[in-house]
Amino acid sequence: MPQLLIADDHPLFRAALRGAAAEAVADVGTCEAASLDEVLAILEARPDIDLVLLDLHMPGNHGLAGLAAIRAQYPAVAVALVSANEDPQIIRRALDHGAAGYIPKSAGLEELRDAIRTVLGCEEWLPPALRPAVARARSAPGDADLAARLASLTPQQFRVLALVAQGLLNKQIADRLDVQERTIKAHLSAIFEKLGARNRTQASVILRELEISDPARQTGE
Repeated sequence: MPQLLIADDHPLFRAALRGAAAEAVADVGTCEAASLDEVLAILEARPDIDLVLLDLHMPGNHGLAGLAAIRAQYPAVAVALVSANEDPQIIRRALDHGAAGYIPKSAGLEELRDAIRTVLGCEEWLPPALRPAVARARSAPGDADLAARLASLTPQQFRVLALVAQGLLNKQIADRLDVQERTIKAHLSAIFEKLGARNRTQASVILRELEISDPARQTGE
């Protein structure tokens, strides 16, 4: 039985995705999350999750950072991004960072069903209307290299990097992850080497390169 995690902070849209999944795949199991922290907690507790439908902008996730976090910590889990943003360049970046698909929130029910079936079938899915534009879009300079460097981090190293980017000190990170402070220092040394960063600030900037502004929030919608 395929297991699907629907991650969106809007209950009505989660309900729409849940309904589409039930119609798309027989006996699909679903669970839901309203923040990136909830997503990561569920994935830690549920190793049977096959696919995450991840909102591009939700609490704790501002762009591609959530995708990178899941791909680094749970590489066996497929991730399809869900967003109102239909910019082909953003979709290109999502694919470069390991997304298995990209589902616009404007998609109709049949497209939602097709997207879920396709990605659960281990194939890439893009909205048909946007495929030509995405094919023409060029990868952002340095994105492929950034994706490779982030993918070289171990799951625990990525967790440490994410907490560093939030401004936590070594002792606070050690307490959060229930390890000794010297373990965090060792992780940071490895992180700096893998990312080509000289310090915490540079490492944080590298992760923040994955942030994407939310047009809806900018316009006050």
